Amino acid sequence: MSGSAIKSTPMSADKQPVICRDCGQINQLAIEPPVKRCPACQSPRLLKHDELLELGIAHLDCDAFYAAVEKRDNPDLHDKPVIIGGGRRGVVSTCCYIARIYGVHSAMPMFQALAACPDAVVVPPNMEKYAQVGGQVRQMMQDLTPLVEPVSIDEAFMDLRGTHRLHGGAPAQTLVHLVKRIEREIGISVSIGLSHNKFLAKLASDMDKPKGFSIIGEAETLSFLAKLPVGRLWGVGKAMQARLERDGIRYVSQLQNMDESDLARRYDSLGLRLARLARGQDSRTITPRAPNKSISSETTFNEDLTAYADLEKHLWHLSERTARRCKKQNMAGKTIVLKLKADRFSALTRNHGLPNATQLADVIFETSRQMLQQLMKDKPGTSYRLIGVGVANLVTAEGADPFDLADPDQQKRKAAEQAMDKLRHKFGDDTIKKGRGL
Repeated sequence: MSGSAIKSTPMSADKQPVICRDCGQINQLAIEPPVKRCPACQSPRLLKHDELLELGIAHLDCDAFYAAVEKRDNPDLHDKPVIIGGGRRGVVSTCCYIARIYGVHSAMPMFQALAACPDAVVVPPNMEKYAQVGGQVRQMMQDLTPLVEPVSIDEAFMDLRGTHRLHGGAPAQTLVHLVKRIEREIGISVSIGLSHNKFLAKLASDMDKPKGFSIIGEAETLSFLAKLPVGRLWGVGKAMQARLERDGIRYVSQLQNMDESDLARRYDSLGLRLARLARGQDSRTITPRAPNKSISSETTFNEDLTAYADLEKHLWHLSERTARRCKKQNMAGKTIVLKLKADRFSALTRNHGLPNATQLADVIFETSRQMLQQLMKDKPGTSYRLIGVGVANLVTAEGADPFDLADPDQQKRKAAEQAMDKLRHKFGDDTIKKGRGL
């Protein structure tokens, strides 16, 4: 579904296409005097742009995603500042817009966040729930086009060019209906950016959050970018921004006026990219991401752990969580992966191949426990801040965990785990636990 969008019918200079963000109706209305309400439903939420009917590259970003899901599930949090995070070592994963008014932001140490907003409600993150909701949003996007490229759990690009006939309207209209469907069926809000390439669509989605819908057209690209600080360009981090500022370059307009070859001499390949992005040029296509190559779970400790027994306790819970994820996705893995972090920068991983693919917590745990024991022998006295376990080399679950003559009790453990899965599915995850999980 790529290619150029169908061009809109030529209009006179005194008219402009307008879409209602509530009912989705498109009109071509007079610019002067400006129309302030939708002729069909009288909503004031009108979106006006000369290229409204022609643009088809979109970026969707969920608004304060984790906090929004928690507020959806607990109405008592609706008008309260909510911070997702926790633990003495923890930082803010995200926070709602009320908390942001107090200066709270992602990656802020929790003690600083609570000092800035002492009335905040702190909710521990529930990544499994967020992944499920993010998957629901992504499925709705894929209902509209196969060209959906996830960026993270709560944002993705879409290519809606060429879908006019399929959906009976321009991409902007399709996106309005998608936003309303997400709000109605999932209960969270999203912001949309619409443009002619990925870079500009991403910039647009950040312009009017929350519940934003912003457009950057081709005709305005240079003038729009010129006034932005260089830090807004994709790929320019704090270090590169500081380097550019030391060279006297603070605004994109300065980059627009510089020769591309000069930028390449100064900043190598990044200089070429800066020259092109400063002019709004981005040739990247929207590419659907390949299926997951692994399924895993991990946890970060409040305090570093050194003893094997302490680490093993976490390993069982993570094995159960990974197994549940495998079963939900109807997948199994032929390789067990153990991950440990001793500090923020170095990770230790160990892998063990299995004769048959598994999705059982019992097998994941026993295999990873043996790897943990060996690693503790190899590195005695090491303190760890994170542990994770997963399965890799994924296959469909059919044929996983077959009868093993060398382990005649395996089928009994498999049947017991499947029985516990049924009880948990019916009554909740905490309904029944193995002794080692208590």
